[in-house]
Amino acid sequence: MFTREEKEGVYKAIYNRRDIRTFLPTAIPEELIANILDAAHHAPSVGFMQPWNFILVSSPETKEKLAWAADKERRALAIHYEGEKENKFLDLKVEGLKQAPVTICVTCDPTRGGSHVLGRNSIPETDALSTACAIQNMWLVACAEGLAMGWVSFYKKNDVRDILDIPPHIDPIALLSLGYTEDYPDEPILETAGWEKRRSLENLVFEDKWNGK
Repeated sequence: MFTREEKEGVYKAIYNRRDIRTFLPTAIPEELIANILDAAHHAPSVGFMQPWNFILVSSPETKEKLAWAADKERRALAIHYEGEKENKFLDLKVEGLKQAPVTICVTCDPTRGGSHVLGRNSIPETDALSTACAIQNMWLVACAEGLAMGWVSFYKKNDVRDILDIPPHIDPIALLSLGYTEDYPDEPILETAGWEKRRSLENLVFEDKWNGK
């Protein structure tokens, strides 16, 4: 199905994708945004429920409000960490929400498809898992297109619902900052900051049954 070069491109996007926090104000061509959204919409979803929606935010005023919500929660979470790790946590930027020309709020509708969606009846969280597949597609296509993307996860969902007029039953899964950057690191930002290291795959793979500690 794929040539050797095409296969290498897939792996390159997977291994080089990064969570970015600093962006240039350069506008993104509408065609690229459309490609990213189309890739998201072609993600796999359990029961083919397609629970996602995408809110494109380019208004500076709205981005400022989202940045406020993220920074408020970041500071609240910081009390759970002490010393050097707390300082590193506080230093992680949420300014990307204001810098990036576009922020995409990816939502999940747990009612889409009705009461009897194949798979969701047994495992309700498959709607959120399906939405995560869409986000991964967006990230890989953004990387392949030379764009940077950052997932902001520090916010109260009701704050985002209020800012973006999202109905109460809709789950705002992610705020994704999208744009160009001059700072695309070779390693994940949190790994570079000493927050965590990549775990050994050998220790995460079991055979036949759970064999962890």
